[in-house]
Amino acid sequence: LNIKRYNDLMAQTNSILEEKVAERTAELQVAYLTAKDNELGIVEVLGRAAEFRDNETGAHIQRMSRYSALLAKSLGFSEEETELILYASAMHDVGKIGIGDTILLKAGKLTAEEFDIMKTHPQIGYDILTVKDTPLTKMAAEIALTHHEKIDGTGYPRGLKGEQIPINGRIVAIADVFDALTSERPYKKALDINESILILKDGSGTHFDPRILQIFIDNIEEVLAIKEKYANN
Repeated sequence: LNIKRYNDLMAQTNSILEEKVAERTAELQVAYLTAKDNELGIVEVLGRAAEFRDNETGAHIQRMSRYSALLAKSLGFSEEETELILYASAMHDVGKIGIGDTILLKAGKLTAEEFDIMKTHPQIGYDILTVKDTPLTKMAAEIALTHHEKIDGTGYPRGLKGEQIPINGRIVAIADVFDALTSERPYKKALDINESILILKDGSGTHFDPRILQIFIDNIEEVLAIKEKYANN
């Protein structure tokens, strides 16, 4: 009888413990999702703030971040890494917040001195994003710093060359330039897809990583589907 009572008590205790663990797990999941939502909200605000100052549209972020995620997935990134680059790439130009309007909004060609100032925006973005240390902000800072670097070492701000440029920066460089080429701006008309691809190909091995660029071109149908879905309003 005592053994039966003991077993019943242990079963009841285990049941209570399991309920408590389940409740705590659910609470932690809610807390994690809330924190993640808050962080992603900040990401969107920072990305939109940079675009607002640069007369860009919100659709630019939507497109280029999805081009970046498509490339990452095609390169074999994990689901988690692909999601990270989707959100991190949205902050690639956050450093433009620190560039004066006379330069940032200038309709004509920048002078050499003005361009030198413009070339500081990757470092400004990096400095902004390294204030907080999370996987998302680490990747975002890396992208902000390196998406204007070129494979042949002629990019900025550090003149990195080849695989010195982190792969995330090499991915976003292609996504960003393609969207810029194929989008209309107050100072230019959009180029058609074929012309834009030719320009990208001309930069293969000098501006862009040849392997990543070829994967981008191989997936052009999916790229165009993204472009259509997130067209400017």
